[in-house]
Amino acid sequence: MGMFNRSHAQIVAVAALCVIVFYFIEFNFHNCPEELTVEVPITSRFSPSPIPPPGQCTCPNGSLFLRDSLPEEHKEELIQRRAKELQQHKARTTSVLSRLLFALPNSPLRYPIQGFIVRPLTAALIPGLALYAAQRDSYKVSLSVSKGILTTKFSAEGVTVQGDGETELTVESNSLEVLNNLLSNMFYTSTVYHIHTGDLVSFTFENHEAWFPIIIKQPKMPVLYDMGTDISSHVTITTKTFVRYPQLKVLLSSIRLFYSNIKVIIADDSFKPEKITGENIQHYIMPPAQGWFAGRNLAVSQVTTKYFLWVDDDFVFTEKTKIEKLVEVMEAVPELDMVGGAVQRNQFYFSLIYEEGEDGDGGCLHRKSKMKFHSLPSYPQCSLASGVVNFFLARTDAVQRVGFDPKLQRVAHSEFFMDGLGSLLVATCSHVSIGHQRLKHNNQYVHYRHPPKKDENMKKQLQFFKNYLKCVRFG
Repeated sequence: MGMFNRSHAQIVAVAALCVIVFYFIEFNFHNCPEELTVEVPITSRFSPSPIPPPGQCTCPNGSLFLRDSLPEEHKEELIQRRAKELQQHKARTTSVLSRLLFALPNSPLRYPIQGFIVRPLTAALIPGLALYAAQRDSYKVSLSVSKGILTTKFSAEGVTVQGDGETELTVESNSLEVLNNLLSNMFYTSTVYHIHTGDLVSFTFENHEAWFPIIIKQPKMPVLYDMGTDISSHVTITTKTFVRYPQLKVLLSSIRLFYSNIKVIIADDSFKPEKITGENIQHYIMPPAQGWFAGRNLAVSQVTTKYFLWVDDDFVFTEKTKIEKLVEVMEAVPELDMVGGAVQRNQFYFSLIYEEGEDGDGGCLHRKSKMKFHSLPSYPQCSLASGVVNFFLARTDAVQRVGFDPKLQRVAHSEFFMDGLGSLLVATCSHVSIGHQRLKHNNQYVHYRHPPKKDENMKKQLQFFKNYLKCVRFG
C-alpha cells in the first residue's frame, strides 16, 4: 500500500511539473516574445515556384485519338493556333496564387497564411504580422511585394523605416515591442486594377524568409432570386422541339395535369412551325434546323426563375414527377448546380475522369457511364456525378455561365458536361422520375437525329481544339 502511495505521488508530481513547463512555454511565447532563447538558424531560403507540370497523360484503352480527325492540309496550322489559344487561356486563369509556398521550420515570423483578401487599389491592413525572436541589440525585418506598395501609419522613437510607400519596406528598431507595434500597423495597397489576381509578400528577418499570398479581388454583388411562395415562382420548365408537335402537345397536357400555372418555355426550330398557345406558355420560333444546343441556349436565356427544369419534348409527367423534391435537394445543398432524375426507370449518369496532360499533346478524358462519386449528406438516394440524363433541375445562372455550344447541332449531351467540368457541381437522384412517350416513326426527325459522318468528325475536331484534348474514351 505504501509503495502504491509513493507511485501515485510520483505520478502526480510529474504531471504537475509538465503543466508548469507547458504554462511557462505558452506564457513566454505569447506574452514575452523578447525572452525566447531557443532559435535554430535557417541558412537556406525557398522562393515560390510554379506547380510542376502534370506530365503526359495516359489514354485509356479504346480511346478516340482526336488528332486523327484533323484534315491533313490544315493539321499543323490548327495545332499552332490551339497552342496559342492555350497560352491565352492560362494567362486568364492562372496567377501567383497557384505557386507552391513552403513554410520553413522554426520560423520566428508570424504572418497570415490564408484569407487575406483586399480590394483593388484600396489600402488594407495586413493582419497578424509579428516577430518572435530572442534578445538582440537590434531587430530588422523587410517586406517586399510586386503588385502594390507597403505603407505604415505608425511612428515612434528608436525605429527606422525605409521604403515607406514603395514595393519594398524595411523596419529596424532596438525594441521588439516597438517593431511589432509598427508591424501591426502595416498596410498593403495594390497598384494594378484587376478583378481577381494576387500578390506574394516576402517577409524576412536575418536568415529567415517567409512568403504569404494576398488575394486581390473585386467583390461581386450578389444576384438573388425571389423564390416567392409556390413552385411556379421557383421553377420554369424548358424544352426544345423539332417537327414533333404531337409529342409536344402530350407533354404540355401532362404538365398541366400536375402544375397548372408553371411557366413553360419552348424553343422551336421546325421547318413549318405550328402555333402553340396556352396560359404561361412562351413559344420561341427559331430559324429551321438550328440544332439541339442552340435551342437550349435560347430557352434557358429566357428563364427568370432561380431554377429551370429541362425536359425533352417526348417526355410525359407522371405522379412521380415531383419537381418540389428536386428543389428541396437543391435548397438543402446550395453548392449544387444541377440535379438529375430518372426517365422511366433509367437513371442515366456518368463521371468524367480528366487528366490535363502536357501542353504539347493535350489532356485525356474518360467518360465512365454508371459511375458516381458518393451520396449527398441526408439524401442517400442522391449521389454526386459529372453528368446526368436530359431530365434535370438546374440553377439558372450557373448553366447560363457555361452555356451550350451551338456548333453541336445534332447529337450532343456529354459535351455540355465536359464544358462544365470543374464549374458545375452535379448530382443524380433516383426518387424523382418522368415518363417517356412511345416512339412514333418520323422520317424527317430521324434524318436529322442521326447526323452524317462529317458531323462526328467536326465534334472530334471541336474537342481537340476547344477542350484541348488528346483523346476521349466513352465508356
